[in-house]
Amino acid sequence: MGEESQLWLIGSDAGYGFVCKGSDLLSKNRSGKALVTLPQAAEVMTPAMIGDLESDEILAITNQGRMLLFPIKDLPQLGKGKGNKIINIPSAKAKAREEFVSHLMALPQGTSITLYAGKRKLGLKPSDLDNFRGERGRRGGLLPRGLQRVTRIEVEGNDAQETPTEE
Repeated sequence: MGEESQLWLIGSDAGYGFVCKGSDLLSKNRSGKALVTLPQAAEVMTPAMIGDLESDEILAITNQGRMLLFPIKDLPQLGKGKGNKIINIPSAKAKAREEFVSHLMALPQGTSITLYAGKRKLGLKPSDLDNFRGERGRRGGLLPRGLQRVTRIEVEGNDAQETPTEE
């Protein structure tokens, strides 16, 4: 499961999330505990491990092709709850499941990523990622046409990791 001091990025596909410790994930009750409060029609994203709270960044991509990158220290550290807005999704679109977060991950500082959309791919160096950096809770930048339906993300850098599609 991981160390009790290990930090995790917990989020929902409605665009909300928070940072919590490994000890917050454990329950003393046999029936478990409520960790994430979900808005209507939302689902929980796979938790992502955080390497360094000071320098890591959060990468959020919606199914409509919007991408936002911001420092992970802007997100609060909570024990449980709904969390704060990571990326802005209009509430009408979120309730109708027209738009939702398809990828949510913690990126180490200075890494390059490759986005895959079917057979097409787009490599983004750290300097290219500046176009998608913004404040927490903003709408995010639109990815180029033909690359908006991201199926997989590959991270090149210190520790390579892959995220499969979540649809």
